[in-house]
Amino acid sequence: MNLPAQDYRCYRHPDREAYISCQRCERMICPDCMRDASVGFHCPECVAEGAKTVRAPRTIAGGAVSANVGVVSFVLIGLNVIAYIAQLATEGQPDSVFQRGAMQGYTVADGDYWRLLTAAFLHGSLLHIAFNMYALYLFGPFVEKALGTVRFIAAYLTTAIASSVFVYWLENPLTPTIGASGAVFGLFGMALLLLLRAKQDVTTLLVLLAINAVISLQGNISWQGHLGGFVAGCVLGAAFAYAPRDRKQAVQVLVFAGVWTAMIAAIVIRTGQLN
Repeated sequence: MNLPAQDYRCYRHPDREAYISCQRCERMICPDCMRDASVGFHCPECVAEGAKTVRAPRTIAGGAVSANVGVVSFVLIGLNVIAYIAQLATEGQPDSVFQRGAMQGYTVADGDYWRLLTAAFLHGSLLHIAFNMYALYLFGPFVEKALGTVRFIAAYLTTAIASSVFVYWLENPLTPTIGASGAVFGLFGMALLLLLRAKQDVTTLLVLLAINAVISLQGNISWQGHLGGFVAGCVLGAAFAYAPRDRKQAVQVLVFAGVWTAMIAAIVIRTGQLN
């Protein structure tokens, strides 16, 4: 390209001489504006324009790939630990964290609907929280990586509340229930469907589920909460793993909407029964 001498100037820095042109727009660029390309150099504007046409990598569920996989899982573990410390600090007080946050049918029917979620962050003993947090540590990052941050948060909270809804219906309304195990069983359900979709061996997970199913039937264990979390996890897991590639988001939104509609309806009906 032959230009007058005065035109050999960078288009972004007119005070600088430039003898290289952008391979896309052919404007002159100085060394500070040169960006390596497969052939020659590109200017910053052409690089930015080209980046818009590059598809961002997505997870198997269609979510954005997180640069910090596992962060949400560890935040959830931290919130559970903080809640447990608060429980210990207020133990025995009439307005304790346990009294205000545990899932109990009659109190929920009286309007304490927050208990459907807060119960999933409270625990009855050090062994109880240690077991649940270890399970969250093992399975949380795997599911989080497969779903992406937003879908993982939505799925975790949904399975936690689904667990409480099953407790609301199937447990004695006078019995307080706490624990993250319902949400953990939700992770089990989602992990199972994701592994099946990827054609991975699920023998170990099935054995773990069988062991936990037996444990769930023992005294002082909420099998209702475990069942609710697992069922919701399987439903959401199926949507994440098997939704058609070109309609992933639409299918997943419909499934989430269906699950929440069913939960709200169940809460309204059960509240009417208890009142």
